[in-house]
Amino acid sequence: MANLMEKAKNFVSEKVAEMKKPEASVMDVDLKGISRDAVTYNAKISVQNPYSHSVPICQISYTLKSTGRVIASGTMPDPGSLMAKDTTILDVALKVAHSALVTLGKDIGADWDIDYELDLGLTLDLPLIGNFTIPLSSKGEIKLPTLSDLWNK
Repeated sequence: MANLMEKAKNFVSEKVAEMKKPEASVMDVDLKGISRDAVTYNAKISVQNPYSHSVPICQISYTLKSTGRVIASGTMPDPGSLMAKDTTILDVALKVAHSALVTLGKDIGADWDIDYELDLGLTLDLPLIGNFTIPLSSKGEIKLPTLSDLWNK
């Protein structure tokens, strides 16, 4: 009986491992807005859902780093669902306090941009599997607003 249970457990594990899962990628990170207390950047995430039904997104957690320092982190609870058999574009707002930007003086002064590393965790509620987190990572440069950008807003 124990041998039969072990075979059943292995069979289920193999089928779950072979099951298609949603795939995601970071498309872009760009300036979204400027306020008195922070600069907000927007990360565009593309998520491909292989299932014939929508999949709820539990949360999106993020950490934005520059020169090895965390300049923004947080969680977006319940950002919606992935459309069935389609690609869903998600917007994640990354709010960076002006005080955090000041600490990056050397990097900013050299080329008026921020070299960043973005780590995201997209947690989905998959059928049969339960909560499943897709880890994403992206590196690049974010251009900073100029004085003319501030006056045009």
